[in-house]
Amino acid sequence: MTTAPGLPRSSVVAALAVALGALATTQVSAHRLDEYLQAARIAIDPERVQIELDLTPGIAVAPRVLDDLDRDRNHAITADETRAYAARVLSEIRLGIDGQLVALELGDVSAAAADALLRGEGAIRLQVRATMPRLRPGKHQLFYRNNHRADIGVYLANALVPASDRVGVLQQRRDIDQQELIVEYKLDDVPAPGHLPFWWVIAAAGTTLACLALTIRIVRSR
Repeated sequence: MTTAPGLPRSSVVAALAVALGALATTQVSAHRLDEYLQAARIAIDPERVQIELDLTPGIAVAPRVLDDLDRDRNHAITADETRAYAARVLSEIRLGIDGQLVALELGDVSAAAADALLRGEGAIRLQVRATMPRLRPGKHQLFYRNNHRADIGVYLANALVPASDRVGVLQQRRDIDQQELIVEYKLDDVPAPGHLPFWWVIAAAGTTLACLALTIRIVRSR
């Protein structure tokens, strides 16, 4: 059986960016007023994992979120309040590699102004890092779960296109609520010089389009 030649990474990233842009548009339209949308984007590198988590409360639940964030109730969200809230969110996130939990470190955090949050237009943004254990080349499994505010939360989780040629995402599996994401990926010993294997292109594009189709079905069912 013959295989297709490697493709330039820039072409693949450009193509997948179009699909991810369409997915992002659908995610916004799926955000209801009585939900706390929590969208995670996970970047896997050979030595670390980085998570960007956007928390966007709908207008009906924003006062409840603001009560947790603005602890002194003065309608002015400080950097200390934002970081304290982010730390509570972080305590409810689990990340594991090959069945072993790894420690998470909070990076930059930010929060929109109180008025923007109450209008359902603002977000709380977290950057989270984790250092990988030493991994051998081959297949590995990343586990992510977000347990924050399950009473009002709706969740999205997706692995980004890896920046390193050594990492290839093979498959992404989510539970029905997308609180939990399992990413199967392959770690190569030596990066390919400027090319991506064809199986990686198919796997990444297929995962993106499957996630888009699932989100569209959810929107249409409402």
